[in-house]
Amino acid sequence: MERALELARFGIGMCSPNPVVGCIILDRSGLMLGQGWHEYDLRDHAEVIALKEAMQFGSERLQGGTAYVTLEPCNHTGRTGPCTQALIAAGLQRVVAATIDPNPSVAGHGMETLHAAGLETTIGVCEDEARRLNEGFARWSQHKHPFVLMKVAMTLDGRIAPPLGHHTLREPYWITNEAARAAVQPLRWQADAVLTGIDTVLADDPMLTDRSGHRRRRPLLRVILDSALRMPLDAKIVRSAQQDVVLFTVSSDESRADVLRKHGIRVEVLPALAGRVPLDKVLDKLGEEGILTLLTETGTRLNTALLASNHVDRVHLFVSPQIMGSDAVPAFRGMNHATHLGNMEVQRYGDDLGLCSLLRDPWPATQTA
Repeated sequence: MERALELARFGIGMCSPNPVVGCIILDRSGLMLGQGWHEYDLRDHAEVIALKEAMQFGSERLQGGTAYVTLEPCNHTGRTGPCTQALIAAGLQRVVAATIDPNPSVAGHGMETLHAAGLETTIGVCEDEARRLNEGFARWSQHKHPFVLMKVAMTLDGRIAPPLGHHTLREPYWITNEAARAAVQPLRWQADAVLTGIDTVLADDPMLTDRSGHRRRRPLLRVILDSALRMPLDAKIVRSAQQDVVLFTVSSDESRADVLRKHGIRVEVLPALAGRVPLDKVLDKLGEEGILTLLTETGTRLNTALLASNHVDRVHLFVSPQIMGSDAVPAFRGMNHATHLGNMEVQRYGDDLGLCSLLRDPWPATQTA
């Protein structure tokens, strides 16, 4: 299963809006016959790719064999036929899945189909690792909302920038070191979209591009919340737009919106909520567009609003050993309740720390088969 998980990771950046999946086929003596992973452009699922590779040894070698797959095989027809039927037809004796499929149309039914056909079935091997790979798919397939990963770079006393007026606007101010900043790129690579607010654009003029160097099937969508259409036309995001920037606003200034559209920015006008862009409507829209994972890199107001509205699924904090004091810009302000971070994962980047915690588990409860 660990090898199947390695294969599944080859699909990161390529599969969305499908899940990443890896599969290993063994013969009855435990020798590997085939392996595969789901790469969306190839359309075949991991199980089918692995079975095709295994067939080079002859169909008789598959009889009584075992499939290890990181996600429960599908039992419905989409772009391809059901993987359950392919596994049954191959003559396998056993299927081991790391986790159920969170998609309600599959969840548990794939393993039930295999079991009914006489195959031995097991669920739960390396389950935690498998579920981590497909958190975005789990959230989206059940709720049609993206999985929201909040990234914040801050000091020990929870500050994200020096006091206003202490650094030049529209130039980045680095809180964390180079190693910690480099760790953000894999987060962008694994996401379908990255979100920020106009205040961050005006303060730091970020690019928000995926510079990981890894393959991705579709460009990282850069999402900006700009209630009053204050986006500068010379901002790096505007100058680098290639049909990969969407700006959500509540402004009725159609002439300004047209100017931005002529610069390659897609402008979406939403009904205002207390004068602001409604976060739930933004998530609805992104979910409709097949955005599985949304990375947020925002300032004080949006950090606070996202947490307070219970929209954040996972938090990733990059903490620098600095103390800026109460006059500096806080990461959060005016929280009406504490947010508890449990099961904390800790990583060091030189003197900086990375702290990661799951706030809301997107997966349904495990079903056994």
